[in-house]
Amino acid sequence: MNVRAILTSLNCDGRRGLALGAFCLGLVALTAGGEGTRQLLRYERTGLARGQWWRAVTAHLVHLDLRHALLNCGGLVLVWALFARDYSPRRWLLIVLTGAAAIDAGLWFGDSTVQWYVGSSGVLHGVMAAGALAHLRRGELEGWVLAALLAAKLLYEHLVGPLPFSGSDPVVVDAHLYGVLGGAAAAALLGARRQSL
Repeated sequence: MNVRAILTSLNCDGRRGLALGAFCLGLVALTAGGEGTRQLLRYERTGLARGQWWRAVTAHLVHLDLRHALLNCGGLVLVWALFARDYSPRRWLLIVLTGAAAIDAGLWFGDSTVQWYVGSSGVLHGVMAAGALAHLRRGELEGWVLAALLAAKLLYEHLVGPLPFSGSDPVVVDAHLYGVLGGAAAAALLGARRQSL
């Protein structure tokens, strides 16, 4: 199988596939910056209170370690393969930004015990919710399956805790819920249409 065939199977053409790869490399590169980079860019309640607003965006780009970054890159490739064509790039950007903003607001106003946060998983949950909603709108069975799996995962996390394969790293499961709420709200307001890439 050639590279073009692989990229096409991942819901993208060569140019967008390169963008996906570059974004994943960027996430890994930020991780390579080590603890200093993570400290500077993470969601940090005291930093935000001092006016360090960039943290509201950059927190979703930095990770605890290489394993965490690679897991989130794998999640990004998965949601891309499932949902890339469901919204235009501009609408996806709005969904991602709304998901990130919902996580930031949820952690700030709804969970003051969270002093810091890093990772893309909350935003990826929002993307999953938006994609599932697009499939539900088209009456596709997989939309119901995806929505049920997402709801079951959130319920499990809130009743039991992080999924067993999450490892020993701290997981802020509320970020997943806030991401879903933000992604679903943005998708509900924007509507969807199948895009040709």
